Amino acid sequence: MTETDGSAPLVRLEGVNKHFGPLHVLKDIDLSVRRGEVVVVIGPSGGGKSTLCRLINRLETADSGTITFDGRELPAEGRALAQLRSEVGMVFQSFNLFAHKTILENVTLGPIKVRGIPRQQAEQRGRELLERVGIASQAAKYPAQLSGGQQQRTAIARALAMDPKMILFDEPTSALDPEMVQEVLDVMIGLARDGMTMMVVTHEMGFARRAADRVVFMADGQIVEEGEPSEFFSRPGTERARDFLSKILTH
Repeated sequence: MTETDGSAPLVRLEGVNKHFGPLHVLKDIDLSVRRGEVVVVIGPSGGGKSTLCRLINRLETADSGTITFDGRELPAEGRALAQLRSEVGMVFQSFNLFAHKTILENVTLGPIKVRGIPRQQAEQRGRELLERVGIASQAAKYPAQLSGGQQQRTAIARALAMDPKMILFDEPTSALDPEMVQEVLDVMIGLARDGMTMMVVTHEMGFARRAADRVVFMADGQIVEEGEPSEFFSRPGTERARDFLSKILTH
């Protein structure tokens, strides 16, 4: 399949394994993500969900198997890897903002330095993105002056500023106070509606129900089950998924 083949998945993992020392954290993972699809990855802690995300952005490398993005195998290093990272945005649990730069500077740094976009153009786009995530009035402030929810929305705007083909979200709300969670999820739901290709590792089942095209349930380093949210949450097909849902949906 070539990258111009619109029917080809944007991301494909085939037979992917990953170890950390003796720990086998991903076991023969086969998974594809189509363009415009929102895939939500859920499951117990330690199941390999975050590692899966990090492999797609090549923050971790697979021990075996293949991962292709937009028709090409993930590059190992150099300029091709920088290109990949500019096409695959990532939003982490911790916001990873530059403390000594303003919110607008955080959002425009990548487009200026990596993409070579003129500062004025980058700043105009940056302000539009801050408007989109609801914090345009905070542009001149520094990260420490913002709430956790506002910082995470800045991180989303920063990812969008690179005009990525996909965004990976690794537990984007787990470090937030409960009242800030929804403001971040609302931004993500908006992105999903706009057709952004997304893979989201999260414990927020309400988001999975509302925004996911497909739920992938992982446990013990394996994909145990996947399906449409309505089907998965109402009729999980495996004992492992039923057990997981019974524990989290009753609290």
